[in-house]
Amino acid sequence: MPEGDSVYRVAHRLDERLRGRTVRRSDLRVPRFATADLAGARVLGTVSRGKHLLTRLDGPEVPTTLHTHLRMDGEWTVLAPGKRLPQRLQPDVRVVLETDGPTAVALRMPVVELLPTDAEDTVVGHLGPDLLSEELTREEVVARAVERLSREPEREVKAALLDQRNLAGIGNLWADELCFLRGVSPWTPVSGVPDLARAVDLVARMLRFSVSTPGAAQVTTGDTRPGRRHWVSGRAGQPCLRCGTRVRVVAEVAGDPERRRTWWCPHCQPGPAPANGG
Repeated sequence: MPEGDSVYRVAHRLDERLRGRTVRRSDLRVPRFATADLAGARVLGTVSRGKHLLTRLDGPEVPTTLHTHLRMDGEWTVLAPGKRLPQRLQPDVRVVLETDGPTAVALRMPVVELLPTDAEDTVVGHLGPDLLSEELTREEVVARAVERLSREPEREVKAALLDQRNLAGIGNLWADELCFLRGVSPWTPVSGVPDLARAVDLVARMLRFSVSTPGAAQVTTGDTRPGRRHWVSGRAGQPCLRCGTRVRVVAEVAGDPERRRTWWCPHCQPGPAPANGG
């Protein structure tokens, strides 16, 4: 599933290309909204909330939001005027927003729904503070996230970080890299993480750096060379870039949200070991 910074960049691209445009034709290829007609609506903009995308429209009758979620396979593409998708991709189309400029197309999108803009909380109201929020300061985001994380002090820290109800935007990569950088086992209880606020502030700064620095997307080591962009994520069996110990990985347990695939360095990250080996 895309990380929050990846979804943020998708939102920024859609916002940049569609904001202020008027929808000429829409096509929502999902049963529930197959008859919806957004023609005449003006695009007010697109924002991300964690891993959710909210495209807001002024109309066609009331302020309306198109809510999409990429999950594992979804993708938005924006076509210049006069351009068309290759025929081979047509079966993957879920949304078409043809405007008086570009046309935005959602492919393989698993979540597509329309709702009144004033009802957005029904789909994103459960989320914790967004690490990339433009409405809250970084300090406010950190304080709110720490408060939520601290409600379950015995929960393993990686599982708690991935729970979007605590803080929105962290995915597997960021959780593993943060645990490495703070020197804690991913299976350490939240209460055992030294200076939890500092840890949350670090991942907030990393995500904001990722979306604002050209060429640095999801680079956690500062080294953009292949194989050296991350400390542990995706590096199973390779020497730790800090101490040389073999990086280990434990497989995901299907159907158990507490047991995601996890990479870690057992030397640099002392503490509890995974219950399912590794």
